[in-house]
Parts: sequence; structure tokens; C-alpha cells
Amino acid sequence: MTIYKKPVANLEKPREAYVHRTTGETDISIKLNLDGTGACDIATGVPFFDHMLNAFARHGQFDLTVKATGDVKVDAHHTVEDTGIVLGQAFARALQDKAGITRFADVCIPMDETLVQAAVDISGRGQAYCDLPVPTQRVGSFDTELAVEFFYAFARDAGVTLHVRELAGENSHHIIEAAFKAAGRAMRFACELDPRVVGIPSTKGSL
Repeated sequence: MTIYKKPVANLEKPREAYVHRTTGETDISIKLNLDGTGACDIATGVPFFDHMLNAFARHGQFDLTVKATGDVKVDAHHTVEDTGIVLGQAFARALQDKAGITRFADVCIPMDETLVQAAVDISGRGQAYCDLPVPTQRVGSFDTELAVEFFYAFARDAGVTLHVRELAGENSHHIIEAAFKAAGRAMRFACELDPRVVGIPSTKGSL
């Protein structure tokens, strides 16, 4: 009889990453632990975005530290997009060779009248497809179109295929928050180690 044991690669080499990126517009550092408890320390200078990253990490059970400064006096675009880039890079590094991961996951998150689905494939091909109509241009001072820009940047640099789809929704805050929660939860399940997976979960032998 074959006894399957959970891979211990993450115990021998923690699935963690630290990424620091500086441009003429932003200075961002991120520390990520894939196998955490949802502990967060997030400061981007964009309060609503901090709230969304907190939701992403807590429901993904990732330990996440984000320190970002950017040209928010212009607007929040560069800060949000570049944080997506750096967070994506952190995931790509923390996943190491991707041996033993579940790879695919999908989640539907309800939030009152809102229902949002996120599906992810840790494919090595960074791309996002978002159908996330939001009825208002802003939530507080946050430009609502930046939510999609974050997902595009994150998926590209994480090397994942990400679909985010609004199935129902009326309140802009609920729609965006459900999207971040769904994406975090889907990433959690896709990143988790599957005790039945031997090596890289791909017929090609690499991701």
C-alpha cells in the first residue's frame, strides 16, 4: 500500500519572499509568507487600497507586509499598479519551483447583494481577465477602475492566469472588496501543497 505524505519542502525552505522595487514614481517593499495566518502590516498611503490588501491577505491566509510610498499627490494609479507588480513578483519567488502545489482553484465570495468569482491557474503565463463593472467612479477618494489595474499587474508578474468575474452586485465597495477576497482565497487554495501531487503539476513537467 502506498502512503502519501504531505510534501515538506516548505518546512525545509519556507515559502517566503521579500521584494523591494524603486522607480521615479514609487518605492515599494513587500514581505510575503505563503504559509501564514493572515497577519498583515500594510501602509500604501491609499487607505481604501490598504483595506483591500488586508482582505486579500487575511482571506488568503498569507502573512503580508507592504510598505509603499508613491506620487499620490498626482493620483493613486502608480502606487496601486506598482504594488500589484511587486506583490506578483513576491508570489513568483515564494512559490519557488511550484512542486507539489494544487495549481488550480476557484472561489465565489458573496458580500450582501454582491457575488464575485475568482479562478486562478498558477500557469507561468501571467494574464488577467476581469469582468468587474462598478457603478461608481470612486469609493471615497479611491478611483474604482484601479482595482482592475491591480489585478492585471499582479497576475502578470506572479505568472498566473486570473479570472475575476462579477456575478451580481450593486454597491461599489462590496464589489471591489468581494473581488479582493475572492482573489486572495483562490490564490490560497492554488498555492497550497497537495499531498497527492508528485513534482510539478503539469504534463509538460514545468510551469
